[in-house]
Amino acid sequence: MNDSPKQYRQVVAMLAIAKASLKSIFRSPSAVIFSFLFPIIFILVFGFLTSTTPVIRVTFSEKSSTQNELYKKLIEKSNLKIVTQPEKISLQELEKGHITAILNIKEIAPNAFPKYVVEIKTSTAAVDRIGILQSIIQQAITELDLLNFPKRPTYAFMEKETLPGREYRTIDFILPGQLGFSLLSAGVFGVAFIFFNLRQTLVLKRFFATPIKRSYIVFGEGLGRIAFQMITAVVILSIGHFAFKFTLVNQWVTFLELMVLSLVGLIVFMGFGFIVSGLASSESTIPPFANLVTLPQFLLAGTFFPVENFPTWLQPLCKILPLTHLNQAMRNVAFEGAHLTDCGPQLQYLLIWGIILYAVAIKVFRWE
Repeated sequence: MNDSPKQYRQVVAMLAIAKASLKSIFRSPSAVIFSFLFPIIFILVFGFLTSTTPVIRVTFSEKSSTQNELYKKLIEKSNLKIVTQPEKISLQELEKGHITAILNIKEIAPNAFPKYVVEIKTSTAAVDRIGILQSIIQQAITELDLLNFPKRPTYAFMEKETLPGREYRTIDFILPGQLGFSLLSAGVFGVAFIFFNLRQTLVLKRFFATPIKRSYIVFGEGLGRIAFQMITAVVILSIGHFAFKFTLVNQWVTFLELMVLSLVGLIVFMGFGFIVSGLASSESTIPPFANLVTLPQFLLAGTFFPVENFPTWLQPLCKILPLTHLNQAMRNVAFEGAHLTDCGPQLQYLLIWGIILYAVAIKVFRWE
């Protein structure tokens, strides 16, 4: 009988500790976000991807027949994106792999079957998608055969012509996305932790006792971060090019232009870091704030897969993100041979983001 009160008190104490621990976890933003929010975001994003058939971009030849059942069937396919543009531009896009094929539905026998031939002009740059396109076209033909002509020969057949194009490797898509995300992470996490720690350890306060101006303190720390990340960009591009044959169309010119884009992107992304540093009340709140900035861009900005693979309603959100435009500019320069002057729309978008971010950063940044 004497042991039961002690045992009872031990259990109560244990439960009290468990209760306090549970409360502390729920009061920790990082614990809640990493345990609940991030897994849910991953599930939603990859759920959208796995439930969506890859989007195949095609264009129809100016000579193609459009007054037939097959054309109507094809334009109704949700996983076919029909691009309308001059055929000269289409051939250039085909060589770069931006479109999968140029289609020409040609009438061969008005009163007999097969009535049409689908001429498919593709390139070696689209070798990973041409099989899907042929399956889509064959499915449309089969549907017409079964529904309208079950006892007749096929309504149409396919002929394929493959033009030479640049070999588009997986690394040509992945590396610019990874470099862009590396710049984003460095700009957000690096700046946020550096300036929060400088403020928390009163280093900034000691700087104020010296003749150096506050703006030069910020510039000095920022230049250190920029120099380090530029070295990282050089290493990433060098390994990608020499070890995995990452395409640099114009060699050193392309490399230097990618470095300029990296510098622009890093400066813009550092604005996020200054905002997070100003908003964070403790070191433990920095990761949740920073990940709220970086994770959506990591998943939605075309880092691992094209934005077009997402549902149509989600794509406008993807195209708002600054990392989307940096990734697009880098891919245009590296693989297509575009120059900085051709990246005006992407650079303009990054400039707008930079102005907004630094305007907010000035308002929320704290020295003490």
